Amino acid sequence: MDFLRYFKSQQGEMIKFLKTLVQLESPTSEKKAVDRCSAEVVQRLAGLGVKIKRFPQKEIGDLYLIEYGAAKTKTGADPILVLTHIDTVWPVGTIEKMPFYLAGDKVFGPGALDMKAGIVQAVFSLVAINNLGAEPSRKIWLFINSAEETGNDDSHRQIAALARKAGLVLCLEPGLPGGAIKVQRKGRVVVKIECFGRAAHASTPDKGLNAIDELMTQLQRLKKLKIKDMTLNVGLISGGEKANVVPEKAWAICDLRFWSSQDLDQIKSYLREMKPVLRGARVKASLQSFTPPMEFHRASRELFERARQLAASLGLELIPGRSGGGSDASIASHLGRPCLDGLGPEGEGMHAAHEHLLLPSFVQRTALLTRLLLEL
Repeated sequence: MDFLRYFKSQQGEMIKFLKTLVQLESPTSEKKAVDRCSAEVVQRLAGLGVKIKRFPQKEIGDLYLIEYGAAKTKTGADPILVLTHIDTVWPVGTIEKMPFYLAGDKVFGPGALDMKAGIVQAVFSLVAINNLGAEPSRKIWLFINSAEETGNDDSHRQIAALARKAGLVLCLEPGLPGGAIKVQRKGRVVVKIECFGRAAHASTPDKGLNAIDELMTQLQRLKKLKIKDMTLNVGLISGGEKANVVPEKAWAICDLRFWSSQDLDQIKSYLREMKPVLRGARVKASLQSFTPPMEFHRASRELFERARQLAASLGLELIPGRSGGGSDASIASHLGRPCLDGLGPEGEGMHAAHEHLLLPSFVQRTALLTRLLLEL
């Protein structure tokens, strides 16, 4: 089957469905809006004889697992888990200022690239497999997350539970500019650093302990950690009460990103052993959130090589790349599952006003996904 030609013939319908999803705005914080968009996807798949599992949520949109294929396949292999998310960073009403439109081979719209195009890929791949009467070697599990952009403990638990049962994991986040897929992602820790000193009148600063001075020193030390390619962003900071008072308290929230589990161990060890610089001051570090790194371990290398061969059979080149941002694939990879990410279309401008995807890549990646689902 020439899947490239097949999905080229489906291009108009794919764009039409993508437009529908983009216009159904679904910011993470708006549960009703997210649920409306998810319902559109589920309805589209309902006629394929799939098993639909809904995980009701109170604060975020409901989570969905779509199961396609026989309970027991001929090979007896564990399922393929396909990770997607329906939520976006764009508030309701953005579509009025950033309308969905095509310009040449580019498709623009809020959330079009990140990652409603990936959901369209999954839907059209499953529809094609069903309509062509093809029989995948594995059962296919399609997970639709409703809170990927902010993170959510319940969705993370569901992904981890599914990943433990899956034979391999494919994530349909956008590809990298230039077309590479993502085989490595940085891990992320968000840390709050609090410093405590002693208040005094600004005219006699020697009688106090300046918590802001302590905090600045601690942040500079943290920045100098000898971890290759680690980045530190101080995103929030506060301290003191008045200009004429030596500040008694100060705090900052930092985003640290790193490539490996060994890096994470070093960061955690440093935070545990933080000591105050000013005599009599106190310092406290607490972990606010954590995303593991997606490492290119042996199982993922073997999966990439197989995917590369299947891509080549379509006349496509699959290139490994890496990203400083995290995704749900990081959770699966951290559990040792073979994992490939960035299998969505190429484009630019995620979370920006010029967000767009490249139409040729949209068709090519849908053809590749279909081949992967059938033959991995």
